[in-house]
Amino acid sequence: MEFPQDDLELLHLDKECITLEPPLPEEEDSLDPRVRDALAVYTDDWLVIQRKYQRYSTTYTPHNSERQRERQRGLVKQTFELDEAAAAERQDDQDDAKRRSVSLDETPRGSWASSIFDLKNSSPDALLPSVLERTAAEDMDRRNTEARLQGRHSDLLGLYPPPDEDEAVERCSAIEVPKEHCGQRIMVKCLSLKFEIEIEPIFGTLALYDVKEKKKISENFYFDLNSDQMKGLLKPHTPHIAISTLARSAIFSITYPSADIFLVIKLEKVLQQGDIGECCEPYMVMKESDSTKHKEKLEKLRQQAEQSCSRLGRFRMPFAWTAIHLLNIVSSVGGLDRSDPDSDSERKGHGTWNERKKKGFERMSIGEDMCNFATFRPATLTVTNFFKQEGDRLSDEDLYKFLADMRRPSSVLRRLRPVTAQLKIDISPAPDSPHYCLSPELLHVKPYPDLRVRPTKEVLEFPARYVYTPHTTYRNLLYVYPQSLNFSSRQGSVRNIAVKVQFMAGEDPSQALPVIFGKSSWAEFMNEAYSPIIYHNKSPEFYEEMKMKIPANLTDNHHLLFTFYHISCQPKQNTPLESPVGYTWIPLMQHGRLRTGSFSLPVSVEKPPPSYSVLTPDVQLPGMKWVDNHKGVFNVEVTAASSVHTQDPHLDKFFTLVYVLEEYSFPFRLKDVIITEANMEGELKASMAALRGALLDTCVRFLHQLLNKLIQLIVYPPVIAGQIVNLGRTSFEAMTLLVNQIHKNLEGNQDQHGRNNLLASYIHYCFRLPTAEPAVPPSGESLYATLSRATARPSSLHLSRSKSISNSNPDLASTPVSPDEEVQRIIGSKANDRSCNRMSAFLDSVALFSLLHEELALQWVVSTSTVREAALQQAWFFFQLMTKSMAHHLFLTSKLDVPRRQRFPDRFVDDIAALVCAISADIAGRYHKDVELVERLNSSLAFFLNDLLSLMDRGFVFNLIRSYYKQVPIAPLPNPSSLNALRMDFTRIVCSHEHYVTLNLPCSTLSPPASPSPSTSSTTSQSSAFSSMVQDQGVATMFELSVPFRQQHFLSGLLLTELSLILDPDGEGVFFLHKKAICAVHSLLCSHDADPRYTDPQVRAHIAQLYLPLIPIVMETLHQLHDFSDFSPARVRHASAHTDDADPDSGNTISQSVAMAIAGSPLPLPLSLCVCLHQAGRQSSSLSAECSRTLLVCFLWVLKNADAALLERWVSDLSVLQINRLLDLLHLCVSCFEYKGKKSLERINSLTFKKSQDMKARLEEAILGTIGARQEMVRRCRERSPYGSQENVRWRKNVTHWRQNTDRVDKTKAEMEQESVVDGNLATEASLIVLDTLEIIVKTVVASELKESVLGGVLRVLLHSMAGNQSALFLQHCFTTQRALVFKFPEMLFEEDTELCADLCLRLLRHCSSSVGSVRSHASASLYLLMRQNFEIGNNFARVKMQVTMSLSSLVGTSQNFNEEHLRHSLKTILTYAEEDLELRDTPFPEQVQDLVFNLHMILTDTVKMKEHQQDPEMLIDLMYRIAKGYQNSPDLRLTWLQNMAGKHCERGNHAEAAHCLVHSAALVAEYLNMLEDCRYLPIGCVTFQNISSNVLEESAVSDDVLSPEEEGICAGKYFSESGLVGLLEQAAASFNMAAMYEAINEVYKILLPIHEANRDFKKLATVHGKLQDAFNKVYNQRMFGTYFRVGFYGCRFGDLDEQEFVYKEPSITKLAEISHRLEEFYSERFGDDAVEIIKDSNPVDKNKLDANKAYLQITYVEPFFDTYELKERITYFDKNYNLRTFMYCTPFTLDGRAHGDLNEQYKRKTILTTSHAFPYIKTRINVIHKEEIILVPMEVAIEDMQKKTQELAFATTQDPADAKMLQMVLQGCVVVADIPSQIYFTKRCEDALRKNKALIGPDQKEYHRELERNYNKLKEALGPLINRKIPQLYRTLPAQTTQTNSYSRSSLRRVDC
Repeated sequence: MEFPQDDLELLHLDKECITLEPPLPEEEDSLDPRVRDALAVYTDDWLVIQRKYQRYSTTYTPHNSERQRERQRGLVKQTFELDEAAAAERQDDQDDAKRRSVSLDETPRGSWASSIFDLKNSSPDALLPSVLERTAAEDMDRRNTEARLQGRHSDLLGLYPPPDEDEAVERCSAIEVPKEHCGQRIMVKCLSLKFEIEIEPIFGTLALYDVKEKKKISENFYFDLNSDQMKGLLKPHTPHIAISTLARSAIFSITYPSADIFLVIKLEKVLQQGDIGECCEPYMVMKESDSTKHKEKLEKLRQQAEQSCSRLGRFRMPFAWTAIHLLNIVSSVGGLDRSDPDSDSERKGHGTWNERKKKGFERMSIGEDMCNFATFRPATLTVTNFFKQEGDRLSDEDLYKFLADMRRPSSVLRRLRPVTAQLKIDISPAPDSPHYCLSPELLHVKPYPDLRVRPTKEVLEFPARYVYTPHTTYRNLLYVYPQSLNFSSRQGSVRNIAVKVQFMAGEDPSQALPVIFGKSSWAEFMNEAYSPIIYHNKSPEFYEEMKMKIPANLTDNHHLLFTFYHISCQPKQNTPLESPVGYTWIPLMQHGRLRTGSFSLPVSVEKPPPSYSVLTPDVQLPGMKWVDNHKGVFNVEVTAASSVHTQDPHLDKFFTLVYVLEEYSFPFRLKDVIITEANMEGELKASMAALRGALLDTCVRFLHQLLNKLIQLIVYPPVIAGQIVNLGRTSFEAMTLLVNQIHKNLEGNQDQHGRNNLLASYIHYCFRLPTAEPAVPPSGESLYATLSRATARPSSLHLSRSKSISNSNPDLASTPVSPDEEVQRIIGSKANDRSCNRMSAFLDSVALFSLLHEELALQWVVSTSTVREAALQQAWFFFQLMTKSMAHHLFLTSKLDVPRRQRFPDRFVDDIAALVCAISADIAGRYHKDVELVERLNSSLAFFLNDLLSLMDRGFVFNLIRSYYKQVPIAPLPNPSSLNALRMDFTRIVCSHEHYVTLNLPCSTLSPPASPSPSTSSTTSQSSAFSSMVQDQGVATMFELSVPFRQQHFLSGLLLTELSLILDPDGEGVFFLHKKAICAVHSLLCSHDADPRYTDPQVRAHIAQLYLPLIPIVMETLHQLHDFSDFSPARVRHASAHTDDADPDSGNTISQSVAMAIAGSPLPLPLSLCVCLHQAGRQSSSLSAECSRTLLVCFLWVLKNADAALLERWVSDLSVLQINRLLDLLHLCVSCFEYKGKKSLERINSLTFKKSQDMKARLEEAILGTIGARQEMVRRCRERSPYGSQENVRWRKNVTHWRQNTDRVDKTKAEMEQESVVDGNLATEASLIVLDTLEIIVKTVVASELKESVLGGVLRVLLHSMAGNQSALFLQHCFTTQRALVFKFPEMLFEEDTELCADLCLRLLRHCSSSVGSVRSHASASLYLLMRQNFEIGNNFARVKMQVTMSLSSLVGTSQNFNEEHLRHSLKTILTYAEEDLELRDTPFPEQVQDLVFNLHMILTDTVKMKEHQQDPEMLIDLMYRIAKGYQNSPDLRLTWLQNMAGKHCERGNHAEAAHCLVHSAALVAEYLNMLEDCRYLPIGCVTFQNISSNVLEESAVSDDVLSPEEEGICAGKYFSESGLVGLLEQAAASFNMAAMYEAINEVYKILLPIHEANRDFKKLATVHGKLQDAFNKVYNQRMFGTYFRVGFYGCRFGDLDEQEFVYKEPSITKLAEISHRLEEFYSERFGDDAVEIIKDSNPVDKNKLDANKAYLQITYVEPFFDTYELKERITYFDKNYNLRTFMYCTPFTLDGRAHGDLNEQYKRKTILTTSHAFPYIKTRINVIHKEEIILVPMEVAIEDMQKKTQELAFATTQDPADAKMLQMVLQGCVVVADIPSQIYFTKRCEDALRKNKALIGPDQKEYHRELERNYNKLKEALGPLINRKIPQLYRTLPAQTTQTNSYSRSSLRRVDC
C-alpha cells in the first residue's frame, strides 16, 4: 500500500501512418524551416505522460453495467425456497379439482391411530451430525465463524447495481488521438459507358457540387471506360500509362451532407473540327441498330475520328454532361428499379427523376437529417440522358443555374434534345478500410495487398463550410482553375485557343517540373497540362482543374507559367499544329507567403524577358507587347490544400517573423516593412496580438504549430541584439485568447467538463517541452548571448529564474483578515515583485530558458482583467498544460527520484498556492452569477489538484485542498445547496485519485503526529495497531470524524465530513445532494472492490479503516432512511411467490390478523419493540429508497471488510441505546436487501419503465430546482422544496424494488436468470454480513453487563432475517447462530418475554415446512434443541409445547405454498432426534416429544382441510369453529381461534357474529379469571354473560382435573387478565355498535361498569355512559337485521353434508334469488356446471328420485317464529330479531298434488325449524336439529288470509302520516273470502279506509273514489244476508279442548320431525 516508484510513465507512441509510404516531401534535406517544423509536428511520435495506475481510478474506467456484469460472471446460484415454491406451484394447480367439501361439525377429529400411522411411515430428513453433542460455547462459536467465512463472495458491491453514471463527475472521456478529418464517405464505381454509336474515345470526369453553397466540394475524378480498340487510337500520344490513372472507382467524402449535393458527370472527346453542337449531332440522331441506313456515314465519321486522334490526340473538347441528385439515392433508394436497363426508369438516374419521386422533393426542405450518406442501401444507376455542353455556358456559375433548374418539375433542360447514352454507375457507402486505395497524393492507403491491381482513388474534399480540425499529416497540393480568356481584341488567327499550364522552378523551359497529376489513362505526373478547346471561340470559358503537388521548398523563382496556343484543327500546309499567341505567369512566393486566390492577369503577346518570374505580370516591363493594353484578360483561380502554407496573412506574418528570428536573417523585407533588430520585438509582439484577427478555421488547422511556437517563445525567450526579450506575457495573452476563441466557436466539440477535444488532445499527445533550442544566431553577435547559448543545459536547469526574485513571500506570514484579502495580497506582492519588465533579472541569470509551468503559473497569477478572465474561462487548459509540463520536466531532469518537496522551486510552489487560493475565491464569489463558469472552474481545479497529488508534495496539495475548503464555505447563504454541490463534486474528483487509499495513510495508527507519508516501518509495525496496548480512546476516535482521524486519513475524512453534513437532518440536504454524497462514497467503495491491488483481506481491513466513521454516520441517519419493512402478510408467512400477485382482499388467503391470532399473538404482527419504536421515530423518511439502499450497502461494506477485533472493541464501548440503534439498522438492512424472487423480477421487467428511478430523480431535480437545470438552479434552490424533507415523495409508488434498469426494457430469459442469481447472492451476502455483526455484538455483550437489554434485540434481528426470503446457505448459518444463542442464553427465551419464544417457534416451524431439504434439517434440529433446552430448565417444556402448537395453527392457516408433506418429514426428524438422544432416554422427555409431535400432526391434518375451504366462507368458519371446539381444554388456543373467527367475520361485514365471538372470548377469560382469583366486581364466569346471549354457556370451564390454570405456559396470553377482559368487552361493544344492535351494548356495559367502578376509573365511566347515551338514542332509528334461509344439501357429492339442513343468516334484504345464485355458482365451480341443481319447491325431498351424480340444493326463505307467549316478551323490532332459534316457512298444496287450487281445495303446510344455537351466534349458518309440520285445511287457510288482509287494512288506515298510495293499493286488492266474523270486521275496516281515502284525494281522483265506493256497496250488499242472518252454531258452547292458547297445537294436524 506504498506509493509506487513507477507511478508516472513517459510513452513515445508511434503515429499511425495510414499509407504504405510516409507522406513526406521528396527533397528531405535542406528544408525550409517552416516545412521542417510542420513535418516535425506531423511525424514526431506522440509524447504521452500517463499515470500508470490511473486505470484503477474511476476517471477512465467507470463502473458501468458491462463492467459489473463482467464481475458477476460465474456466480453460484443460491437456492431460495421462494423460487422452488414457484416452480412446484405450477404442478399443484392441477390438483385443485380433486378437492371435496366435507362437513365438519360433528365428525370426530380423525382417529389418533391413523394419524400416528401416517407419521410413523414418513421418512425423516438427514440428521445434523453434531447436534446432540455437548460442545463448549467457545468451540461452537469458533466452528460457526469458520463455516460462515467459507466460500463468501469477496466483493459485495460487485453484486449491487453500479453507481449512477450521471453522478460520476470525475469521469473523463478518453482523449481522442488527433487525426485528419474525414466526412461521410460514399463510393462511386463507374461500370460502363455506351453510346448508340461507337466511333471515338470518350473521357469522363466526376465531381460533387453543392448548389446551395454554390461550391465545388470535391476535386475531379477522371475515368476512362473506353474499349481497348478506342484506346488504341490514342496510343501515339500516351506512350506510358500509369496504373494510378486507370482507376474507375472513387471514394468521395462529404462533411456537410445536404439535400443540395449533386454528382456532376462531364464527358469530353478528342478535339475535332466543328463546334460542340455539330460534333454531338451524330450521337443524337444515329443508332447502331440503323447501321445499314447510315453505314457510309458511320464509316466516314470513324475515319474522321481516327484522323483527329492521331493528329489532335493531346487536346480535348467539351462534349456532354449530366448530374445525379444524391438525396434521391440516399433517401429513396428503396423505390428505384436499380440495375434495370429500361431507359425510362433509368432516367431517374440523374437529377430529373421527378414524377416518381415527387415525395423526395417535398421532403427536401426537411433538411440535413435525412441526408445520411454513411448508411444507405447501395444503388446501381443507369444514366441514359446527357445534355450537350454549350460553348458559351461552360462556367461553374452556369452549372449552378442548370442544377437548380434540374430540381424543378418543369425543367428547361428536359425540353432539350438529349444525347442518349448508357452510363452505369454504382453508388454505395464506402467500406471502412477499402483495399487498393490511393490517397489524393497517390500514396497507397493500407491495406494494399497487391500493387498491380486497378486502384480506387480517394477524392479530396473541399468542405462546403469550415471544418475545424488540425492538420496531422503533410499535404501540399495546388489547384489551378483557368476560368476565362478574352482575346477578342487580339489580332491574328486566334480562335481554337488552348491554355498550357506549367509549374516552373526557373525560367528555362527545361525547368518545368513534372508535378501535374495526370488524368485518366495518362502518365502519373506531367510537366504540362492543356485546357479543353472550344472551336472558333476568341473568348472561351473554361471548367478545367489542374492539380499539382508543390515542392516543399518554394523560392521566389517558382511560378506558374500559362502559354496560350491557337490550335489548327485542319492540317494545312506550313501551318503548325499549335502556335503560341500569348504568355502570362504567377510568381508563387512573395514575402514568405504562398500566393493563392483569384487573379485577373494581363497577357503578353511575346515571350517574357529574362528574370520575369520574380515580378508579377502587373508590372509593366519595358519593351513588352500586351494584349488589350495590359488589361487583365485572363482570369484564373489558384487554391492550395496545404498543411505547410497557412494562406492567412496574420498567421503567415507571425510564423515568418518567428523564422526570421530563428534564422537571424536580418534585415528581412515583409511587404513594405523592413524587419531589423531594432523593430523586431515590436513587430513580433504586434503580430502575436494580431493573431486574434486570423480566421479561426486556419488557426485550428495549424493549431499544433501555433501553440508549439507560442510555448517555444515562452520557454526560450529570444535574444535580439544580445538582449533577451521576454515574451511570456504576450504569448500567454495570445494563448488565452486563442484557446477561448476555439472554445466559444466550437461548443459542440466539448466533453462534459467543458474541455475542447482538440485542445485536450493537443496537450495529451502533441505537447512536449521544447528541448531543442532555436538555432544560435550567427557569431559576431553579443559575446554574452553566445556564451550563454553554449552553456550546457542541465547545469542551468536549477537556475531557471533570477536570484533577485525572493524565494518565499514574506507578506504571507501575517494573518490576512479574509480570504479575499489574502488573495489580493498574494497577487499584489507577485505583481510588484515580478513586474513584466524583467530584463535585468534575466541578464543576471545564467540560464536562457524558463520552465513553461513556472512561467504559466506566474503569468496567470499576475494577469489582469480580460486576460485573467479568459484564462479562468478555460482554466482546465492551462492546468493541464502545467501538469504535463511539470511531469515532462521531471522526466527530462531525472528528478522523479528526488523527494517531492525538492522537485519544484519555492517560487513556483508559492505561485501555485496563490493561484489555487484566487480561483477558490472566484468560485465562492461568483457561484450565483456565472453558474456554468463556476461549475467548469470547480471541476478544473479539482482535476488539477488530483494531478498534483501525483507530482508534488502531498502535504502541500492537502493544504491547497484545505485552502479551497476555507474559501468555499458551507455557510447559511441564501442558496447553499449549489455551493454544497460544488464542494461535493470537488471532493469526489479529488478522491477519485488512483492512489486514494495510499494517500489516506491507511496503515498508520491514530497516534499523532502521523508521518507525512507511510514508511515501510509504519507498515510493518501495523500489527501492533490492533493489540490491546492501544487505549480504547484510540478505538473511539477511529470511528468518529475526530481531529486525529481527519488529520491521518485526510481525503476520506473530507469525504465523510461532507457526507455527514449533507445527511444532517437539520442541514440543507436536498434530495439531489443526498444522492451526490452517497453516490460518491458508493463509487469509491466500488473502486476498492474492483481493484486487484486490494484483494487481500488484510489490505481490505486497512481500507475499511478509512471508512469506519461511516457506521456512526449511518446510525445517526437511521430515522431518515427509507422504511423497507414491508408489512404485507407475505412477510409473516412464507412470502410465497404468488401472494405478491394475489389481491389481499380476494379471500383466497386467511387475513394477516387472523393468521396472527392463529399464532396466538394478540398483536396484529409479532414485530419487535425496537422496530415499533423506530417506526415511531420515523415519521418523515427524508432519504429516497434508492439513496437509502445505497447508503446501507456502503454501511454493510464497511462492516464486512473492517477488522472484527476492532469492531468488537468499538461495540464494547457503545451504550445500550447505541447498540439498539445498530441493531435497528441491521434489521433494516435485512429488509432492504431481501430477495424478491424471480417472479417479481419478471413482473418488473414487464412494466415498461426504462431507467425509471434515475429518470424520476432527474425529472424531480428539474421540478424541485436542483443543480441539473443549470441556469435556473440558483433561483429554484432558494425557494426550498415545498415538500420539506420528503423531496421525492411523489415518486414513492415504485420503491418496492429499485433496479437501475438499463435503457433496454425487455430482457432476455438468460438476463433475467442472471439478474435473479445476482440478486440472490446480494441478499445472501448482505444477510451474512448482518449475521457476522450480530455475532460480534453477542461476543462483546457477554463480557459486559448489558445482556438483558441487548440480547432480545439481537434475537429479534435474527428472527426478522429468518422471516424473510432467505437462501438455504444463509439459513444454515442463521440456524447455527440461533442454536448457539439459545444454548448460551436459555433464560432469555424461557424466563422472560414469551413473545420471543413464540416468534422463534413460528419461524422454526415455517422453515420445518420448507421445500429445501437442508433448511428443514437445520430447522428441525433447532426446534428439537429448543424443546430439550426448555425441558432441561424445568423438567417439562410446556412453554415451547404451547408456542409450537399455536405457531403451527398459524402457519398452516396462512401459508399459501405450505406443504404438509415437508412438515411431516420435519416432525419425523424431531421424533428421530428424541429417539436417538441417549442422555435423555430415561427421562419423560422423549414421551412428551412424541405426544407433542402427534398433537401437531393432528392439527396439521385439521388445518390442511381448512385450507381446502378457503373459498367457501361458511365452510371455513365451520371448520374454524370446529378447531376452536377441539381446543376446549386449551384456553389460549380456543381464545386464539375465537378471535380468529371474529377477524374473519369483520372482514365479511358480519359485525353481529364478530361481536359474539368477542363475547364468547370474554366469557372464556372470565371463567379462568374466576378460577384464578375471586374478585367480586368481576363476572362470575360465563353465567354473567347469558343476558347477552344464551349460547355463551358453552364457554364454561372444563373441570379442574383436566386443567389447572397455574400450569406453566397456560393462560399466559395477555388477554387472561383484567385489562384483557376489559379490552375484549370494549371490542364487543364496538362490534355491536357497528351491527346496530344497540340494546346488546347495554348488556355488555352492565358487565364492564362494575369493573370501572371498582377501579374508580371515572374517565372510563364517563366514556361508557356517553356511549350508552348514543346507543339508546339510536335505538329509534330504522334498522334492518338479517334475512334467514333454510338450505338443504342432497346428493353424495356433498360428502358429509348430504341430507343436512342449515339455517343461513344473510345480510338484510337478501332476495331468495341472490342466495340461490351465490350458492349455485359456488358449487358449480366446485363440481361442474351440470352437476348442481336447485330444487325449485319447498316440498319434502324424495332421495330416491334424485340423480346420484348430481348435487341438489333446496333453498327456502324462512321467518323467525314465535309462540304467542313469546310475543308478550318480544315487543320491539330488536327483540324479534335477536336470540332466534325457531323459524317457519309455509308450503301451499292441494290433495291432488298441485300447489294451488280453488278456495275450497287449498291446503297449506307450515314447517317449523329449530336450530342448535340461537342467532346471532359465532357463525352464520347453524344446523337444524328439530323440525315439525302443521297442515291447515282450506277453511283455516282462508281465515288466515282474511286476518292478514284485515291487519294490512288496519295498518294502512292508522298509519301516521297517512300514505294515500299505500291505502289505495291495499283497498284495491281486497277480495271477499273466509268466515263471517272476519268479514264483519273486514267490511268495517273497508269503510274506515274509504272514509280516510276521501279525505286524502284531490279533485282529479274523485271519479276513482266513486268507483271504489260503488264496489264497496256491491260487496256490502252481497254480504248482507250473511251478516244479518244469525247462525245458531256460532253461539253454541265450545268443547273444552279447543280453548288452548296455541291454536296450532292440534295434534291431529301436526307432524313432528325430530
